[in-house]
Amino acid sequence: MVTFEGMEQQRSSSGASLSPRSPSSSQPFLSVSVSDPVKLGNGVQAYISYRVITKTNFPEYQGPEKIVIRRYSDFVWLRDRLFEKYKGIFIPPIPEKSAVEKFRFSAEFIEMRRQALDVFVNRIASHHELRQSEDLRTFLQAEEETMERLRSHETGIFKKPSDLMQIFKDVQSKVSDVVLGKEKPVEESDAEYEKLKRYIFELENHLAEAQKHAYRLVKRHRELGQSLSDFGKAVKLLGASEGNALGKAFSELGMKSEILSVKLQKEAQELLMSFEEPLKDYVRAVQSIKATIAERANAFRRQCELAETMKLKEINLDKLMLIRSDKVAEAEREYHELKAESEQATKTFETIVKLMNEEIGRFQEQKTLDMGIAFHEFAKGQARLANGIADAWRSLLPKLEACSSSQ
Repeated sequence: MVTFEGMEQQRSSSGASLSPRSPSSSQPFLSVSVSDPVKLGNGVQAYISYRVITKTNFPEYQGPEKIVIRRYSDFVWLRDRLFEKYKGIFIPPIPEKSAVEKFRFSAEFIEMRRQALDVFVNRIASHHELRQSEDLRTFLQAEEETMERLRSHETGIFKKPSDLMQIFKDVQSKVSDVVLGKEKPVEESDAEYEKLKRYIFELENHLAEAQKHAYRLVKRHRELGQSLSDFGKAVKLLGASEGNALGKAFSELGMKSEILSVKLQKEAQELLMSFEEPLKDYVRAVQSIKATIAERANAFRRQCELAETMKLKEINLDKLMLIRSDKVAEAEREYHELKAESEQATKTFETIVKLMNEEIGRFQEQKTLDMGIAFHEFAKGQARLANGIADAWRSLLPKLEACSSSQ
């Protein structure tokens, strides 16, 4: 089973995803990597293209390896299609579109998005249902011209990439209102389901709060690193003006400060990629769950509405039969059509409930694993940094003590 692979990708120099099985295995496998981001175009027309490499022994694929070029909007297309077709399944989240970053496309932003897109597509490829999707096969194998045609053809309910993100925002507001009791629509009276909704609502708040403070930690590391760099340069200049044992000690102090500055900047980047970004990604994952909760609520309301309408149709049909109206045949036809629609609505709702129960268990198991990895990496990185800083300052103490005692 492939895990939420962002944790492992951060430690991979190539940036490629780790496959659950090697391509030489005789067992079925589907390995995908998103790499080599390239900026194309200028200004508002600029975008980033990615190399998507698929390795598999699935017979329905064109061959053991396929390399295609994809852009962000292609990933959005895949996400939209899956959301439309797989009701009840938690569709993996995609990194949000940034209007500000579009005009800058900083190296850091490009790498964070590449990593997030890699995690996104590998979550799909590792899901026992989603990996069988025809849309996934199209995304991984179709030529660029085909993808462009599919993107431009309005086949789904989402007419532009921002539509799904707006749905997420609307869902967040609506689900929050329901949980907090601000709105009282027709709802399931299920204690376990209510408990689930409250858990998801609280989880999002806790994750968002943790991610906010992780961002502050990254910022603090960077600021401290810059301060040490500036301090090191100033002390080296001070040492050069002294020209004696004290000057030499100052120069070494300045060099140590600059070395530690580099360590802090490197650790800040590690903290960003292996701690803050996974937390942010789980915030997006919870929003995806909220979208599924909204679909379940809509399905429940739909079956209730159809059941009520069917009762009215049945009463009307009975009346028409009593008076032997010539409209009985038409009323019977409408009743049977409505009954079939109602049965289908009930079946859809029950399927969503079943899938959601399976998905929430999978999500919680995966979250425990991924958060354990993220916090372990965080603690290990902080311990490594603290030890490095302590060793660097400790190595200077004898020389500084000698200077102070000779005065």
